[in-house]
Amino acid sequence: MVKVKKEDNAPKGVETVDTALTRTEKFIEQNQKLLTTIALVILGVAAAYMALRRFVLQPREAEAQREMYVAQDYFAQDSFRLALEGDGNHLGFLDIIDNYSFTKSARLSKYYAGLSYLHMGDFDEAIRYLKKFKTKSKMIRSMAYGALGDAYSEKEEYEDAVQYYTKAAGVSPNQLTTPVYLMKTAQIYEMQGKNKDALAIYERIKKEFPQSNESNTIDKYIARVKAKMEQ
Repeated sequence: MVKVKKEDNAPKGVETVDTALTRTEKFIEQNQKLLTTIALVILGVAAAYMALRRFVLQPREAEAQREMYVAQDYFAQDSFRLALEGDGNHLGFLDIIDNYSFTKSARLSKYYAGLSYLHMGDFDEAIRYLKKFKTKSKMIRSMAYGALGDAYSEKEEYEDAVQYYTKAAGVSPNQLTTPVYLMKTAQIYEMQGKNKDALAIYERIKKEFPQSNESNTIDKYIARVKAKMEQ
């Protein structure tokens, strides 16, 4: 007599899922205290951060901004020493960096400090502070790279200057600043006798940035470098 096997109509995998759920429930039951503790710790950390931000960081940021406003005013007046070191009543960029770390004002003060040193002719300090400066703003980052290029150019370290001018031109291409940095790069190349490289950049300015101030006189530079190449 042939035995008929009973068919199991349960979908495949259901038993495995049920088993997994049972194990998960058992784990939760066995570790309920631990899981509760972890959840409370996470909530505590979040609450502490919110309190830190509201009662410490935000007031410090506001205070730093008030100090920075005065330093920026001195910077706009070309009073770079006062902008850096303060006037006795208000802090300069250097003290804002030291006293208000982790604030936006302290980060931006590194940029202003670098520019101030650049204007004062202290190119090493300019480089030091500009390299410390970090920002998400593409335009400001581009200008910081350009300032680094200027500092290295003043030190006659032209390879580094070209590197940063190239970065400055590439971060956020626009009709205002990009051709300025391209022009500086081309002029260094021309000075070094790299006339082919200089010509390529001059022609790029003419083609890609026709609305820029540099484009108004670019034909003169193109003609000059072509004449050098024919000699």
